[in-house]
Amino acid sequence: MSPHLSMPELPEVQTIVDELRPQLLGRCFTGLRADWAPALATAPLPEFRTRLVGQQILEMSRRGKYLLWALSGGDALLVHLMMTGHLSVVSGCEPYDRHTHVGFRLDDGNELRLRDVRKLGRVYLVADSSQVLGHLGPDPLSEEFTLEAFRDHLDQRRARLKSLLLDQRFLAGLGNIYSDEALFAAAVHPLRTANSLTGQEIPRLYQSIRAVLSRALAHQGTTLDDAAYRRPDGQPGNYQNLLQVYGRAGEPCPLCHASIERIAVGGRGTHLCPRCQR
Repeated sequence: MSPHLSMPELPEVQTIVDELRPQLLGRCFTGLRADWAPALATAPLPEFRTRLVGQQILEMSRRGKYLLWALSGGDALLVHLMMTGHLSVVSGCEPYDRHTHVGFRLDDGNELRLRDVRKLGRVYLVADSSQVLGHLGPDPLSEEFTLEAFRDHLDQRRARLKSLLLDQRFLAGLGNIYSDEALFAAAVHPLRTANSLTGQEIPRLYQSIRAVLSRALAHQGTTLDDAAYRRPDGQPGNYQNLLQVYGRAGEPCPLCHASIERIAVGGRGTHLCPRCQR
């Protein structure tokens, strides 16, 4: 598989939430360190630290590609990892390396640290999480995301399907990997427009989106050649071994053995089988 630059999507972010939760629930913040000011998106370091310290983590969840902590003071702490952000809990005595830009000191002596080679990840502290998340569309694995809701979302849409699936205002959590995989599983070409889908294709795409995301989550997400995504303990995900089309340009389709193609859709590399996805 050739190198690709990935960004954590729904399965990766949910895996991080699930694996950090046992280490963080009930912990209180006792300090904050940041050496890259833009990483703190909502306030300068002194103000951010003053507001955060003393608050306890009551719950951890995910919304789209954001990690979300509910805090005892009523605030919400959110993190978007972007392309190269990595979260882990380590001993507070462990030295910082040059790519670790934010450290949250915890009351047990450990620290939650954000390591980010490209410095694109962002941390938010807000009274209302909708200040950050309000633009997001439905979560494709939520109970509220029904087939009827999907039909309604597609109605009158003229955008190309690949571009639409990447639009976080349409669906929250899908990215380049799983949109390609879902379109392949549904046997739908990524350049098709949303309003061109037939009555049979809409439920097929709906089920494919949910099935692909659920399988990837069960395998702790996808770690590509760039190794940008790692679980909190540093281990890779396992779904890269099950990818059907993403990153496999020139290889045979697993269904019909035609050569998988890579095209550009809206500036994003897109993988498909030209025979299965007409």
